[in-house]
Amino acid sequence: MICAISGEVPEEPVVSKKSGLLFERRLIEHHIASHGKCPVTKEDLTIDDLVPVKTNKVVKPRPLQAASIPGLLGMFQNEWDALMLSNFALEQQLHTARQELSHALYQHDAACRVIARLKKERDEARVLLAQAERQIPLLTASAANATTIVSNGKRAAEDELGPDGKRIRPGINPAIIAELTECNALLSGQRKKRQIPATLASVDALERFTQISSHPLHKTNKPGILSIDIDASKDMIATGGFDTNGVLFNRTSGQILSTLAGHSKKVTSVKFVPGSEVIVTGSSDKTVRVWQGTEDGSYDCRHILRDHTAEVQAVTVHATQKYFVTASMDSTWCFYDLSTGSCLTQVGDASTEEGFTSASFHPDGLILGTGTTGAIVKIWDVKSQSNVAKFDGHVGSVTAMSFSENGYFLATAAMDGVKLWDLRKLRNFRSFAPYDPNTPTNSVEFDFSGSYLAIAGSDTRVYQVANVKLEWNLIKTFPDLSGTGKVTCVKFGADAKYMAVGSMDRNLRMFGLPGDDSEEPRSPDN
Repeated sequence: MICAISGEVPEEPVVSKKSGLLFERRLIEHHIASHGKCPVTKEDLTIDDLVPVKTNKVVKPRPLQAASIPGLLGMFQNEWDALMLSNFALEQQLHTARQELSHALYQHDAACRVIARLKKERDEARVLLAQAERQIPLLTASAANATTIVSNGKRAAEDELGPDGKRIRPGINPAIIAELTECNALLSGQRKKRQIPATLASVDALERFTQISSHPLHKTNKPGILSIDIDASKDMIATGGFDTNGVLFNRTSGQILSTLAGHSKKVTSVKFVPGSEVIVTGSSDKTVRVWQGTEDGSYDCRHILRDHTAEVQAVTVHATQKYFVTASMDSTWCFYDLSTGSCLTQVGDASTEEGFTSASFHPDGLILGTGTTGAIVKIWDVKSQSNVAKFDGHVGSVTAMSFSENGYFLATAAMDGVKLWDLRKLRNFRSFAPYDPNTPTNSVEFDFSGSYLAIAGSDTRVYQVANVKLEWNLIKTFPDLSGTGKVTCVKFGADAKYMAVGSMDRNLRMFGLPGDDSEEPRSPDN
């Protein structure tokens, strides 16, 4: 009698009533419990369909393999193979368990880091809330001032809507135009008499420039310095960051003087108003903020300007230091009165929907330059707010622009590098393509004397300024020490004695002569 499942003599044989097949009891009961069918005929089968078969107890014969030495060796070999396979399976399970444990530990560490970061952000939010609570009386006073402005008709006129649904602006009145014209005549006359200062850093000095300090001014969770401005008279530097803050930094002491917190998105532009305690910032949150210094050294937000409907990309202050212009991706630029924060006029180009990506006043103040997303450089007459010239030839958005102090040259930067324009003949007379086609030039800047030109992209390069015909020689290339491969902004200090450079990390880097007494080397830890 042989079991239909195992093929061996059963110890407890049972017979199926339906099929008449013989089975080992424990095997067929297990199969019925799992499947409910006969394993051979596939018919429905229950325990009640099994009939036990009574047999005499017999001694099971020894397997044939165990009857000889070769058979025993074969059995031992099979058992050894089975043991090895079992050991291999255990090692695989151990490896899997170790991987799961490592992943669990990594998740635990990541969770701890997230918790620490959230606690830090919570503490920062509490600090900002406390600052906001302290500023409530100031905001109340600003609201009272706004009410006064409404009473004299300026703000009321600004809030009036025209037939096209846009606000009616007061406009640049003849008194302001006369003031701008007088300033232009004064500065133009001074420029013709101005000589290059003897204290200007020489070409040899710039060749020996190196990084002399690095200062971590912005947050680590949102690194990136997008804009720099320098107040040479006070040796102060202002930076605008990706972390939504502006930072005011004293170069001599190496200390942060104030943090301008209030914007909800990255600060794209920051400008000092020379001769005052005022700073203007523009942001991707569509607002412009005017900050006023206080007696304790901090800065309070005096005006929040919401005239743009898209990201504010550039802020430029007029030479009178009474007015400033903002340029936005909404294809308009606004001319503001600094004292009242009122928008006197908002100018757009109805022929295109290209947004403005950069802007700068000519040193004399009657010309405004803007760069667009369509690779066009536009020159505007501030008095008439009309577009008087267009320069094309760039590839990609015009990321930055800078007028030379000589009043004749304009440098513009875009994806394809830097182009130099002669404003007398309205033509491009020289181009620099320092980087590969996929690397944009992010910043271009003349020094105040008009003797040097700095270009920033994947590194920083300084050129010696010549005339239209002569070659502009490369003085030195400074590598990007941030490791991000993207230098975002560069600015010359007084007499080109140093350069301030911002990158897509949180550190402001200072380049100058080693051992300069005005700037002691500092590590990021300090």
